[in-house]
Amino acid sequence: MVQRQTAAKIRKTHRYLGIFLGIQFLLWTISGLYFSWTDIDEIHGDEFRNKNILLQSFDNLLSPTQIKTEDPIQSLELKEIGGNPYYWINDKNLFDAVTGIYKPEITDAEALKIGKKNMSSHLKVKDIEKIKEVGNHHEYRGRPLPAYVISYDHPQNVRAYISVKDGSFQRVRHRSWRWFDFLWMTHTMDYEGRDDFNTILLRAFSLLGLVTVLSGFVLWFISSPTIRKIKK
Repeated sequence: MVQRQTAAKIRKTHRYLGIFLGIQFLLWTISGLYFSWTDIDEIHGDEFRNKNILLQSFDNLLSPTQIKTEDPIQSLELKEIGGNPYYWINDKNLFDAVTGIYKPEITDAEALKIGKKNMSSHLKVKDIEKIKEVGNHHEYRGRPLPAYVISYDHPQNVRAYISVKDGSFQRVRHRSWRWFDFLWMTHTMDYEGRDDFNTILLRAFSLLGLVTVLSGFVLWFISSPTIRKIKK
């Protein structure tokens, strides 16, 4: 009698846990299938990138020691923006590498040239805009702001992001990546920022999932005719 009551409780627990966790298990399965069947290079948008970028050479550059900076130079990078050389100093200030003039930010025309250099030549520009802030679920989250967004006339709704401060090409985003990002959110269960793989919600559902599986094994063990015969 006790065994029947115990089995009934375990069966009931298993059934309700299955209903409660079923939707999330389904999302985990769907997202896992999507991840395993997609090419990560396509998700990154490599097909939209220019794979033959030629590095430009410069001469007669101003010595970095002649540039007037507020702080001592700790890092220095030579950048090409719109065909002209610039020094990116201390990861925060941009200076013309020929004249030494401080450049607060790049123009939209320069951003278009950077986009043309980094993106495939078959893409046609539809629009360009400057963004100063994004939300936790935005496709450009966690990247330098402000930034220029170049939209292209393409079925995949392709967008390129370029940092306004230093003209660095940041990211390519398109419809397949957005699906990947959405499914990644359902996989990690980080519904606030999408990128945290250690959420309390994920841990709780993982533990409940383990309980569901173990309850199924226990239920089989106490109700299996084969096990009963072995006991006898």
